[in-house]
Amino acid sequence: MSLRYAALGLLAQQPGSGYDLLKRFEYSMANVWPATQSQLYGELNRLAAAGLIEVTDIGPRGRKEYRVTDAGRADLLRWMTNPADDPPYRSAELLRVFLLGEMPTEQARAYVASVAERAETELARYEQLRDSMDWTVDDAGFYGRAALEFGLRAEAMEADWARWLIKEIDRRAR
Repeated sequence: MSLRYAALGLLAQQPGSGYDLLKRFEYSMANVWPATQSQLYGELNRLAAAGLIEVTDIGPRGRKEYRVTDAGRADLLRWMTNPADDPPYRSAELLRVFLLGEMPTEQARAYVASVAERAETELARYEQLRDSMDWTVDDAGFYGRAALEFGLRAEAMEADWARWLIKEIDRRAR
């Protein structure tokens, strides 16, 4: 469901073709909600069929330019202001942690070390992204930076938590 609103939101910020949208998606929103080209193009077709976006131009080789309709903007705003409609939070990673006692201690420790390593790698990637652009140009940049800041803090917290858990696993093993 969120791919629908990710695409609608990016088109609300700036009209564009599927290719344009895919590039903008990969550059920014993929950190929040990754999608493949086929998923994104399929969603554009569904949005157009629902009357939430419309084709404003057809260029060479059938390149379609899309923009959000008034109905699409209203649906986007409705979704943005109703977080209670979101599905419940689920985390496969935390479910694994909950069940770590079902494997040997060394394997559990190795899993948690991989969590720490992944979080540290993502943190470095987010820091590089943060430092690579001017986030003050417009609202999209400002709020994109706010979402990135959440990611920075979440990855830092996850790495710190995983390092703590490794120490606790080691302490229990003694």
